[in-house]
Parts: sequence; structure tokens; C-alpha cells
Amino acid sequence: MDKRVANADAVIDRVKDGATILMGGFGCCGVPEKLIEALVRQNTRNLTLVSNNPGIDGYGIGLLLENRQVKKLIASYVGANKFFEKLALSGEIEMELNPQGTLAERMRAGGAGIPAFFTPTGYGTMVAEGKEVREFNGRPHVLVPALRGDFAFVKARKGDRWGNLAYRKTARNFNPVMATAADYVIAEVEEVVELGRLDPDAVHTPGVFVDAIFEGQKYRKPVEPGPKRKRTES
Repeated sequence: MDKRVANADAVIDRVKDGATILMGGFGCCGVPEKLIEALVRQNTRNLTLVSNNPGIDGYGIGLLLENRQVKKLIASYVGANKFFEKLALSGEIEMELNPQGTLAERMRAGGAGIPAFFTPTGYGTMVAEGKEVREFNGRPHVLVPALRGDFAFVKARKGDRWGNLAYRKTARNFNPVMATAADYVIAEVEEVVELGRLDPDAVHTPGVFVDAIFEGQKYRKPVEPGPKRKRTES
């Protein structure tokens, strides 16, 4: 069994217009750079993307936004991408905000075959508008549907030809759960290692969830800028 493909372009033609893609990454960590770049080259349109955040201008999902390939973004944080802000305020893109833990749990539930779950997070806010509410142990909970994608693009530090993956630090925040919740999972890794080189206890995504894997080259790995404000005199 060998799930290796030559590069992102060798597998990206599976993604058609209108697809829903779970995009791994947390800030600028664990972003599937090469798959996103291939998607830009293919110019696939009307995409629904699910990501913790839209990254930064000129990188990652930001490239797809700038090329007007995204119809809708489902995320928990959108504060660092000025171009996305412009698109959202002008109504050029649909935006669905989820509390961060709820977004992760929606995909975990989707991967586990659980159609929906109740959570107290968001009760009494616009997040709960139009949703069923029940009380558990004296506390109101909101019914939230699970979330799956047609594809998941994930980025790992290492992988083998069976598709077993090991992530590095912050890259584990969303990549592993997304790998369980899509119909077709493509993994890009910094290094493909021989079978047996990955310690079984260090495998974060078992190969059973991965359909294709390739080794990327020359990753940018920018640092996401933090908030800036002038220092005030005390």
C-alpha cells in the first residue's frame, strides 16, 4: 500500500468548483501551503473553506481570498487578514463564525459519526439564533450540527507511505481532527520517512484516515503579526 503522490498538482484536480474543504492550520502553523498554491493555480471557484482563521494577507488561505476563489468561510477568528475584512464588510464573501472549541468539536463529531451535540457555549448570543435549546443540569445548551468536508488539506511534519502522520507542536491544534472529518484527505509533509521510522506512540493521525500524501519543498512558515498599539507613558 503506497499513498504517495508526486506533488500537490498530481492530486488537486480532484477538487471541483463548489467543494467544501477543511483547511488545517492554526495561525500560520501547520498550514497546507503547497495544496493551497496548487488550488490557486487550478483556479477552482466557489469554495467553502473551514479553517480556524483565514491566515494573513498574501499567504495560505489569503491567496485564495485575493484570487476570489472563496464563496464562504467558516472560522472562529478572522482578525489578522485585512483583505478578508474588506471582503466581509462589502458582502463579497459569506462568513460563519463559530466559537473555537465549538468549531473543533463540530469536526470531531463529524469524524465520529455524531450528527449533532449540545453545548452551553454561545447561548444567549447571535450564535444561538434559530437553534434548538435544551436545559441540562439547570443550564441552557444549544444544539449544534456536526461538520464534514468533501476534502481535508492537512500539513504534518513527518509521514510515511501508508499515510501515518506526526505533527509538530501547534500544528496539532486543528489538523488531526480535520483529517477524520472529510471524504478525501490529502496530507502534505515536510519529510516522508520509511515505514517503521515513526514511533507508533508519536503517530497523531493514523494512515487509515489519509488518502494521499506527498513531500513538500521550501516551506515559507511566516510568523503571524500580533496586535500593535502605541506604548503609553505612565
